Amino acid sequence: MRLSARQLASPLPAMLLPCVRRVAARRVGWDLPLACSCSVQGPSPRGYSRGVGGKGLVLGIYSSEKDEGAAQFTSAGDAFDRLVSGKLRELLSVCGPPLKKGKTRMFHGLHQDFAGVVVVGLGKKNAGVNDQENWNEGKENIRAAVAVGCRQIQDLEIPCVEVDPCGDAQAAAEGAVLGLHEYNELKQKKKPVVTPQLHGSAEREAWQKGVTYAEGQNLARYLMEAPANYITPIKFAEHIEQKLRSFSNVKVHIRPESWIATQQMGAFLSVAKGSAEPPIFLEIHYLGGANTNDSPLVFVGKGVTFDSGGISLKPSSGMDAMRADMGGAATVCSAIVTAAALNLPLNIIGLAPLCENMPSGKANKPGDVVRAKNGKTIQVDNTDAEGRLLLADALCYAHNFDARAIVNAATLTGAMDVALGSAATGVFTNSSWLWTHLYEASILTGDRVWRMPLFEHYTKQVTDCPLADLSNIGKYSRAGGACTAAAFLKEFVTASHWAHLDIAGVMSNKDEVPYLRKGMAGRPTRTLVEFAARLSQDSQNTK
Repeated sequence: MRLSARQLASPLPAMLLPCVRRVAARRVGWDLPLACSCSVQGPSPRGYSRGVGGKGLVLGIYSSEKDEGAAQFTSAGDAFDRLVSGKLRELLSVCGPPLKKGKTRMFHGLHQDFAGVVVVGLGKKNAGVNDQENWNEGKENIRAAVAVGCRQIQDLEIPCVEVDPCGDAQAAAEGAVLGLHEYNELKQKKKPVVTPQLHGSAEREAWQKGVTYAEGQNLARYLMEAPANYITPIKFAEHIEQKLRSFSNVKVHIRPESWIATQQMGAFLSVAKGSAEPPIFLEIHYLGGANTNDSPLVFVGKGVTFDSGGISLKPSSGMDAMRADMGGAATVCSAIVTAAALNLPLNIIGLAPLCENMPSGKANKPGDVVRAKNGKTIQVDNTDAEGRLLLADALCYAHNFDARAIVNAATLTGAMDVALGSAATGVFTNSSWLWTHLYEASILTGDRVWRMPLFEHYTKQVTDCPLADLSNIGKYSRAGGACTAAAFLKEFVTASHWAHLDIAGVMSNKDEVPYLRKGMAGRPTRTLVEFAARLSQDSQNTK
C-alpha cells in the first residue's frame, strides 16, 4: 500500500507513526476482531495515565454498500472528524481495510478530551428488520458494536465513555450497559467501573430508555448469577422489595409459608418441604394505569432458587448452574421494576413462588400424589420436574385478578434447550393476539421468541395417569418434553389469553449474544418490558 505525499506530510501524533509505518510496510492482522489497533501497548501514551481521569469515546462507522467504496461515518463520527481536522478519517484509511461489522480500531491522542477513541463497525446503514432472522438487524448491529467498543475502553481503565447514538440511541445505550455488566460482587479484584454516557445532546430520552431497559436485564442477570446461599427465597423477595421501595404506586407482599398453606397450594408446598429454606410467595402490584381497577397484565415466574432435582437427583456436573433456576421469577420481577421506572401506563401484577428443590427425608418421592390449588391431583413421577408444580398453583392464583393476559416464564425443560438452543425463547400460547404482541416486541429487542405447539396430542400424554388426574411428566418420557410440560400447565389455565415462556435455552450465555458477557443472561427481560409497553398502547382486549 502506497501512502500519498499528503498523508506522509500530515502532522500525525508521534505515537501513531509506528502504526502507519507498519501498515505501509506490510498489512497484517486485518481479519482479527481488533484489527490493526493503533493503541500503544506497554507504557501509557504521553499525557495519559491509566486509570486517572480522562474519557473514552466510541464512534460508529457504516460499511460501504460496495466492497471497495469508502465507509460512512455516523453523524457524530463526521462531527468528530471535522473537530480533529479530518485526522480520524485519514488514520482509518491507512490502518487497514474498511471496518467490517463488529470490528474495531482504537486511536489515542486525537483530542485532548478523550484518552482513547474507538471506532466500531456497524455493518450496512439502514439494515432494518431481517425477516429471516426475525429481528431488527440494524439495532442488533449497534448493540454488538457499542458493547465491544465500551469493553475496550474498560480495558484501558478509563472511568467514563461517551457513546455515539449511532442513529438509534436506545440500542446504543442497551449495548453499552449490557456489554459492560459483569457479576463480580464476591471477588476482591474487580474490573474497573466504566460509566457510559451519550455523546452529544440529541436523543437523550431514547438513550435513557435504553439504559433503563438494560438495567432491568442486568438486575435479572445479577439475581440469576448470584450463589444460591446469597439468593434464597426470602433474600430474593427482599431484594425485589428494596428495588421497588421508592415507587408510590407499587405494593409488594412477601407471603410466608402459612399464607401459602391457607391458599391450598399443595403442589408448591410439596416441592418446598424438602428444603430447610422456607418457601415464599412474592406478590407485586404495579398500579400504573389511569384506573387502578383496570384489568392487569399478570406475570408469573418460576422461582426455584436452587434445583438439585430432589430425590430424582441431577448429575453433579453443572448442578451449580441451577442457582439460576429462578430465572423466570428474576425476569418477570425485573420487568416489573423496569415498567415502574418507565412509568408505563398499565397495571401489572407479578407472582413468584419461591423455594428450593432439595432431597431430604421430607422431600417428594417419585410416585407421590399431591393436590393443586384447583383440586386436581398430580402424580409426581419425577421430582426434577418440579417447576410445573410451583407454576400450577401460581397460575390458579393468577385467575383471581380478572387478568387482561397471563404470561408465565420459567426455566422449565432441558428439552427446550435441545429444541431451540439459545436462539429464542419458546412460547406456548392459546392466543394469537398475545403471540403477535410478544413476537413484535422481540423483533425490536433482538431477544427473540418462537411459537411452539399446544396440541391435544401432548395433553393426552399427561392426563393418561394411573394414580392421579395428571402426571408431572409425559407418558413417553423425553419425547416432546417441552410440549408436554406446557400441556401440563394448560390444565391449570382457563384464561383466554395465556402464554407460557420456556426460557431454559436462553438461561445463560457463552458467546452467542455478543453484547452479553459469559454467564447468566437475564433473558428475555427486555422483551417482556417491550411487550408490556406495547400492551399499554393497545386499546383492544382491555376487558
